[in-house]
Amino acid sequence: MEETIEIPDNVDVTRDGDTITVAADGDTIERTFTHGNVDIDVGDDTVTITTTSDHREDKAVVGTFSSHIENMIDGVTDGYRYELKTKYAHFPMSVKTDGNDVVIQNFIGERSPRRVPILEGVSVTVDDDTVIVEGPNKDTVSQTAANIEQECHKGKRDPRKFQDGIYLSSKGE
Repeated sequence: MEETIEIPDNVDVTRDGDTITVAADGDTIERTFTHGNVDIDVGDDTVTITTTSDHREDKAVVGTFSSHIENMIDGVTDGYRYELKTKYAHFPMSVKTDGNDVVIQNFIGERSPRRVPILEGVSVTVDDDTVIVEGPNKDTVSQTAANIEQECHKGKRDPRKFQDGIYLSSKGE
């Protein structure tokens, strides 16, 4: 089985051992791809992922590697953007960035603020009740957005009554 990915003109894809590096417009993403039965060949204008195995699992890895490399190319060219909205009914919650953390204050009346680390290569901006998470790496952007959303876990409170939190509202790519 074989999959081929076209490399856009303004993107540079290189391979060093098992590490694939995708760079464009000042953004660089590196990822290590290791699998015994799958080979990745980087040409001038294409990336070819092949396997000679007939096993279903090896064919699935070819598709997975292909998707990851396509996401890397999309990330350095267009970037990824997630928007989250803050909602509260009981206590006025405030969200701000403080260095490499997102700080959530007064969540359900708590005195101590909740802090969420911002992963490397991700930028977070807070505009009123909207939290915008952006960056070139889909994995780190989505994980940062998920961490912010999960930090507003309400414990054993009734979710029908306590709907306070920060929720994903849109994923822009």
